[in-house]
Amino acid sequence: QVQLVESGGGLVQAGGSLRLSCAASGTNFRTDTMGWYRQAPGKQRELVARIFSIGATHYANSVKGRFTISRDGDKNTVYLLMNSLKPEDTAVYYCNALKRGVENYWGQGTQVTVSS
Repeated sequence: QVQLVESGGGLVQAGGSLRLSCAASGTNFRTDTMGWYRQAPGKQRELVARIFSIGATHYANSVKGRFTISRDGDKNTVYLLMNSLKPEDTAVYYCNALKRGVENYWGQGTQVTVSS
């Protein structure tokens, strides 16, 4: 079955950087749309960034210019490089795989905390 394992979360000061990784298995990674979502306490889960199989990317307005999503097909891994982090970026970050446009798979989440 599809498994997504995130890593790289942690505590960082405002203005700092973190890189999240999501290792995928049990899926044809190269054809999936991969994404990062986040959920802050008391808020709904929201899309942060996604990358399509052709390499095109899409970002939430709140992270444009600060976050970069990328994928490595040889390692079946998707990354989220987060720069200039703000306290409002604090959330649990989830990796998502979208297969054939309809099947959603999620990782267990990784906590990102940005202190002011």
